[in-house]
Amino acid sequence: MLHRPRALIVDKDSSETKQLVSFLTENGFDVQWAKDGEQAFNLLDRPAPEAAGVSDGSGPEIVITELKAHRVDGMRLLDIAKSRNPEVCVILIADAGTVELATGAMRQGAYDFQLRPLNFEKLLAVIQRALSHQQLVSRVSDLTERLDQRLKVPNLTGNSRAMQELHSKIVQIAPTRATVLIYGETGTGKELIAQAIHQLSPRRNERFVKLHCAELSANIIESELFGHEKGAFTGADQQRKGRFELADQGTLFVDEISEIPPAVQTKLLRVLQDRQFERVGGNETVKVDVRVIAATNRRLELLAARDEFREDLYYRIRVIQVDVPPLRERKEDIPLLVETFIKEFNREHGRKVTGITRGVADRFMQNDWPGNIRELRNTVEEMVVYAQGKRALEVSDLPIQLRQQRSASGEDLNVTVGMSMQEIERRAIEATLRAVGYDKQKAAKILGIGLRTLYRKQKEYGL
Repeated sequence: MLHRPRALIVDKDSSETKQLVSFLTENGFDVQWAKDGEQAFNLLDRPAPEAAGVSDGSGPEIVITELKAHRVDGMRLLDIAKSRNPEVCVILIADAGTVELATGAMRQGAYDFQLRPLNFEKLLAVIQRALSHQQLVSRVSDLTERLDQRLKVPNLTGNSRAMQELHSKIVQIAPTRATVLIYGETGTGKELIAQAIHQLSPRRNERFVKLHCAELSANIIESELFGHEKGAFTGADQQRKGRFELADQGTLFVDEISEIPPAVQTKLLRVLQDRQFERVGGNETVKVDVRVIAATNRRLELLAARDEFREDLYYRIRVIQVDVPPLRERKEDIPLLVETFIKEFNREHGRKVTGITRGVADRFMQNDWPGNIRELRNTVEEMVVYAQGKRALEVSDLPIQLRQQRSASGEDLNVTVGMSMQEIERRAIEATLRAVGYDKQKAAKILGIGLRTLYRKQKEYGL
């Protein structure tokens, strides 16, 4: 540990208590003493004091308390200490008449109990064993966090449940060779997801090649995909490699695959099946090893049912399908997205925007964003570009269509007669979170509950 280990002693004022405080201090501990349970509760409920010039803002690692402490007993202090730090070492001081109770306390999370008169050396050995365990847990937690960072999906911003599920799916499918079909509305970030899959795959050091079919005419798409030989058509004055050849050993991202004409669909099916093709105007067979990730904002199964897209190609592409949620279904991600965009555009345009006001946050959360993340991103960029000086973005900075929106009101609760108290509470919490841009601290303050209670309620109601 970088700081002196902290110990809280909860015991009446006695010569034994003073000796214990002195003993632990001499053995390198930063010791606090509370004469009763109420005082101990207050100490546990506030940030730790500076210890040797260093404070990490957490509570004590060790709590030594009377089992029958005055005002707030040791069992209650055990619960409180564990709620603040699950790995805290709580040692109960018992006497002959409370041994059975102390044994039960160990089943509820106490680390050990000691009988009076206290054997200080034995107590120190127990504490040192507990500290060693805490250090091991800390190292494991640190390794897990670093591993999570390595596996973190790049370029994708959001902590909503929908995004967490999407991240999990990307991490699972990225290491495979499977062809992926990404479905999502325009502006949801399908290309970013394709890039994330590539960057987390064994092909990460090879090329990520893109082709946006909606931008090309039907005649050009075939040449762009497969290349052409010299003289294949007017203007083909030299051989040209297509995207499949350029992406060999890497990943090819085909955006708006629904726009590929039927004749080219047949050739694409062969490549996916046999990993080989001929350039336009050529007879030489070219073999490639390419992972294909396709994307579309149209339902290919519906197009296939209407014979507008080859059904066998659809099933060949849809080995794995990734559905990208629209922004209106994950609005809790908007504050984090806005913060990310502001930082990006501050750097790009030399601005000093510090954030957004509550009014702007309300408008952002009320809007359904039919253009999804792309629309939100463009809106933030416009606002940042026009913002002068170091300040937060205000309602007056919004585009006119967003300025004209009504403020959020209690009507969102939609409380009706006969509704259970649990459902009313759930709707009140949900509406409050939405109104404050999912700022949990603000929501807890408005609702008059603790932050920990809010987290528990969110989990209970699936918010």
